Amino acid sequence: MGLRRKNKRLVVLSHEFVIQNHADTASCLVMGFLLGLMFEVSAKYAIIFIAVQYNVTYTTGDNGEQFHFYDYGPKDIATIFFYMLVAINLHAVIQEYILDKISRRLHLSKTKHSKFNESGQLAFFYLFSFIWGASILNAEEFVMNPISLWKDYPHSRMLFQVKFFYICQIAYWLHALPELYFQKIRKEDIPRQLCYICLYIAHISGAYILNLQHLGLILMVPHYLVELIFHASRLFYFSDENKQKGFTIWALLFVMVRLLTLTLSVLTFGFGLARVENPGFSIADGNFNVLPVRIGCLGAVCLTQAWMMWKFINFQLKKWREHIKNQIPKKKITNTKNKRTKKELNRANFVNGSAKVEGGASPRIRKSKPV
Repeated sequence: MGLRRKNKRLVVLSHEFVIQNHADTASCLVMGFLLGLMFEVSAKYAIIFIAVQYNVTYTTGDNGEQFHFYDYGPKDIATIFFYMLVAINLHAVIQEYILDKISRRLHLSKTKHSKFNESGQLAFFYLFSFIWGASILNAEEFVMNPISLWKDYPHSRMLFQVKFFYICQIAYWLHALPELYFQKIRKEDIPRQLCYICLYIAHISGAYILNLQHLGLILMVPHYLVELIFHASRLFYFSDENKQKGFTIWALLFVMVRLLTLTLSVLTFGFGLARVENPGFSIADGNFNVLPVRIGCLGAVCLTQAWMMWKFINFQLKKWREHIKNQIPKKKITNTKNKRTKKELNRANFVNGSAKVEGGASPRIRKSKPV
């Protein structure tokens, strides 16, 4: 973990050295790119990593009002790499100064500690991304105009906020891949985390490259809200196991968002883009509105949503079974306690072979009459 004091000297470039100093190394690279802006020779190269590329300016109207838009291209890889380094630094800062301090107070086990760190990091990211994405949707009025999902396709001209949002999203999920090694994630947790990380990278990159930024943004914002509720509820559960109401809210919203995702995807790929005025395939124009691409995109979304629902149902069934197993021993304990109390009362009512009535007084012995 970076930003920590080292008590013993480690072998340079060893596994422990790389793990403990990865955040410091990333911060040095970030500072190197920023210092490159100060010199004329290196500034033209450093700006490729730091600034958003492919600016296109349009002048419209008699007043000569200018509008700035952005395309995408190969130089975006350099920008994504730079902000991936920034994400590694932010990850280390959140882990060192927030999550580690809280986990020390909670005294969690190794399994819960790993899940706590995962949920803590994702909760911060989902909160930031949800607020940022919702502000873009509100400013551009994408929600109020659902026809904009397919109208005037291809949406090859992006606003600065939209492009920068996608750059940061791809950079964050790419940084999560080496963090599996840096954070010493348990082997049994790596396949699960690797699966959803790759799904995020594939879907977000696909929406970015295929010029489906409007659809991707509208689908990401509610999805991030649901994931934020889940991981926040998980954090509260680790602090107090009685706090489980958040999981109920998450379960309801999870199903609703899955239905919303399927509905918007079918409307966009099945009806909207199929009836657009300029269907055709053109890489130069960024137009991918052909039947194979539409079927592939819709199939990918539907399969992902079906897989998520299957995982969700299995998760709920597992929790239900655990709840039933916990209830059965409690019923047995109460039944045995009731039986014991009845036996103890019966034994207490017999003293020295004579039965006692209520109040502890023994019954009178009936005298036999002489014949």
